Amino acid sequence: MGDTLFSNKDRQQRLSESQTMTYDIIIIGGGITGAGIALDASLRGLSVLLVEKADFASGTSSKSTKLIHGGLRYLKQFEFCLVKETGIERAVVHKNIPHLVHPEKMLLPIVKDGTFSKLSASLAISVYERLAKVPKEHRKITSNKSQTLVVEKLLNPELLKSSIQYSEYRTDDSRLTIELIKAARREGAEAFNYLKVIDFKYEQDNVRGVICKDLNSDTSIEFRAKQVVSAAGPWVDKLREINKSKKGKTLQLTKGVHIVLPSNKLALKHSVYFDAFDGRMLFAIPRGKITYVGTSDTNYVGDKDNVLCTEADAEYILKAINTMFEVGKLRKVDIISTWAGLRPLIHEDGKSPSELSRKDEIFVSNTNLISIAGGKLTGFRKMAERIVDLVQEKHSDLSQESCKTETYKIHSDSFDNYQAFESFKNSILTKYGSRGISSYDAWYYTTTYGKHARNIIEDALQLPIAIEQALLKREIKYCIQYESCYNPDDYFNRRTGRIYFDIESLRDNFDFIISEFNTHFNWDSSELERIRLQSIKCIEDVTIIRP
Repeated sequence: MGDTLFSNKDRQQRLSESQTMTYDIIIIGGGITGAGIALDASLRGLSVLLVEKADFASGTSSKSTKLIHGGLRYLKQFEFCLVKETGIERAVVHKNIPHLVHPEKMLLPIVKDGTFSKLSASLAISVYERLAKVPKEHRKITSNKSQTLVVEKLLNPELLKSSIQYSEYRTDDSRLTIELIKAARREGAEAFNYLKVIDFKYEQDNVRGVICKDLNSDTSIEFRAKQVVSAAGPWVDKLREINKSKKGKTLQLTKGVHIVLPSNKLALKHSVYFDAFDGRMLFAIPRGKITYVGTSDTNYVGDKDNVLCTEADAEYILKAINTMFEVGKLRKVDIISTWAGLRPLIHEDGKSPSELSRKDEIFVSNTNLISIAGGKLTGFRKMAERIVDLVQEKHSDLSQESCKTETYKIHSDSFDNYQAFESFKNSILTKYGSRGISSYDAWYYTTTYGKHARNIIEDALQLPIAIEQALLKREIKYCIQYESCYNPDDYFNRRTGRIYFDIESLRDNFDFIISEFNTHFNWDSSELERIRLQSIKCIEDVTIIRP
């Protein structure tokens, strides 16, 4: 299939081999930042180990708005360098993994008493497009009220004045993270999920390794490295406390929530970036069978491992939707799923959550622990470049090769361009449509797995069972063999996004999915029951809205 085996089935053997190594760099954190660092360092010839305490992308990197964008609203905070860097990076990541980064026209309604006037919006987007080097053919389109209502008829005509369409990109954040980690492993890196760092190893007052708890076997494991980098997102300050180096600037965690609605409840033709009622702006993104809307932005001080949507979160977003769109009265009962995550921002006195900078910050402790926090999903490649440059600067004995990720094709069998991806997607439906593959199947599997979708589909069509379960069976096998998927929640959430975008497929096939995992891992009866209950809770966590 063109992929490198990456399975927890041979986990113990790989762990044993890793314990004999002294790596050039150990990376703590399997989110987008850690994954980007792992790939950049591997491509420069460094030996790399990445460890993640839960599943890859299980923190912030599966809880974003799933856009590759420059952050138009950051122009209001005069963060021109951030907007320029991430704006340019949009095109880079689109080129390097076309099946996961899709061009998306964003509609910005100009409304009465809104954040933007027609003039300020036009000026801001012109600056945005210039900073991001947007080609002329993809630049903004301005429409009056009547033209806008033709484009998007659900907008509230009582509020609407005009609109501007501009270009962005949509992605799947957790899939992008997984693909980066897989690419790093192809280039020689090693990576483990469910390895929690509980302490550091020191030599001559310098951090020279980590002590981990293997959450699969409940054992302690030590690894050695010349340099340790913490890219643990919301947990960066916790690791700085363990390292006794939490001083100076600290993190301020803010909570962002998205709600998921069936597409027939909010049947948008376009993605919309719209005003809430309190001056904040939200995104409404149609995707397959659903439309998701978010995000909220509030300070958070609770359990970082259990961030959930509350009634207040849901009601805030619903009120914004009901104000901006003519869709009847949407209620909490219409929400089919939610996700809630944390932004690890750098604290600034006197600033509200929405005013805090999204720029990244690097901390270096007296014991040479390097930590990075903040930043945006879109800027992962440049953050990684800065970290690996710093590691090379500190260690002259390491490879001093320059960054290679700007033109590196992330997927193992990448498309040359987006047109080639579109052609491939259409060919899947043409070739297999008469055998039960729907247009949604063709879209879902190609946008999730790229060219590997063909192998999954062809293998499924050989099985003497209903096509839906045949596809699930082969997809689960692929995720376990090639993507280090260990339990059903890894599959529900980070590998497929089904728990948000197609939750009925999980409910309809729940017992089948649990049984399929058991065929691969052969759990005893007590472990099987634990996994089953854990899987039920995972679904409840995104479908039950707490007081």
